[in-house]
Amino acid sequence: MRSRHVWQALSGPGYLRSSWPWRSAAYLAGGALTGAVVLVALVVLTALAGALAVVLVGLPLLLLLGLCGLPVARLERRRLALVDAGPARDPHHEPAEPGLWPWIRTRYREQATWRELGYTVLLAVVLWPLDALAVGLALSVPLALVAVPFLMATVGDGREASVLKAWTITSWPLAFGVAVLGVILLGIALYLLGLFAGARAGLTRLLIAPEDPDGDLGSRVAELTSSRVRLVDAFEAERRRIERDLHDGAQQRLVALTMTLGLARLDAPPGPLADQLTKAHEEAGRALAELRELIHGIHPKVLADYGLPAAVADAADRSAVPVDVGLDLAGRLPEAVEAAAYFVVCEALANVARHSGATRAEVTGHHRDGRLRLEIRDDGRGGATPQGAGTGLTGLADRVSVLDGRLSLSSPTGGPTLLSVEIPCEWTERPRPTVRPARTERSG
Repeated sequence: MRSRHVWQALSGPGYLRSSWPWRSAAYLAGGALTGAVVLVALVVLTALAGALAVVLVGLPLLLLLGLCGLPVARLERRRLALVDAGPARDPHHEPAEPGLWPWIRTRYREQATWRELGYTVLLAVVLWPLDALAVGLALSVPLALVAVPFLMATVGDGREASVLKAWTITSWPLAFGVAVLGVILLGIALYLLGLFAGARAGLTRLLIAPEDPDGDLGSRVAELTSSRVRLVDAFEAERRRIERDLHDGAQQRLVALTMTLGLARLDAPPGPLADQLTKAHEEAGRALAELRELIHGIHPKVLADYGLPAAVADAADRSAVPVDVGLDLAGRLPEAVEAAAYFVVCEALANVARHSGATRAEVTGHHRDGRLRLEIRDDGRGGATPQGAGTGLTGLADRVSVLDGRLSLSSPTGGPTLLSVEIPCEWTERPRPTVRPARTERSG
């Protein structure tokens, strides 16, 4: 990765008139100074830790050595601002718990910590001598040439001047010619210094401040997955709350209204009033039946109380097509998984009744190797597609995918149709006795 701003300045015509050459020199000089200090510190800490390790006093120092890259990397990320105005973000994460030991555990488990330790060693052994050499060569040689006339006038009494201790200048025209050459070399050296500083900053950013540091993408994916699961759980909790409020509130009021209208109809004398009360009583009864169906569709009570086998058996009993149910589930699964599996079965059975022309269907399933697997078959005409109009399978596939599951459909023309669901999950309660049979058979 390149250090953006210094490279942009190098490509412009005003580079030598800008502050970038001197910022590059300051960056490299600071790197040389930092690296030298880090080298001394590493040598001292390593020697102390090795000497004191025999009496166990050096163990904390060894622990400290593993984390010595953290302050160095923090300083280096700040120094990047000299040649790269782009943000250099900290790749570390906040510990899940407060305290020193959670912080140390978190740091030792992060790849960024070891990357920064490697950079620190690289800085102390290789980078800082290169920084010092680059700054020294880029500035000392041209400035020494530029200073020849001044040296000839002061130190050489106007008669001679030594150039880099390699040869002697004895004439003023030659002295000024060397000075002009020094100015030209200084301009070239400042460009080369900027190139080296840009490359050096790019290496630093790659190692300790990458755009997508190793492990960070994975942590973001993990956080996204966790947030998805939390949203699903919250959604299911909200469904249960709505179901409970409708069951305990609106449904009870409709029951009371239906009973009141029924009593009023019995007490009313024959006539138009009695007819209106009868009509109102029937409408209230239909509204109550629709509300009960709505409540059952939101989150059936049998699913919450007795689990997936009982809820699927109940759905099979209500199906217009005879259904065989065989679920080998010894306990309870997470609520979101049970809800998703139940609504997949209900939608599949509804599609069988509406579109397949089948005479019989079958629902089977089990939980093995940390995965719930369900299969819904029918002996209908086939030809179903997940994107078919009115099937509702696309929404179910999305719901299953939120749980990292898969939904697949096989429905060749002429049948049979097989809908498969696979959701990773673990038991929440096991075993849990059921009050309904695990297999239900209905005759046509």
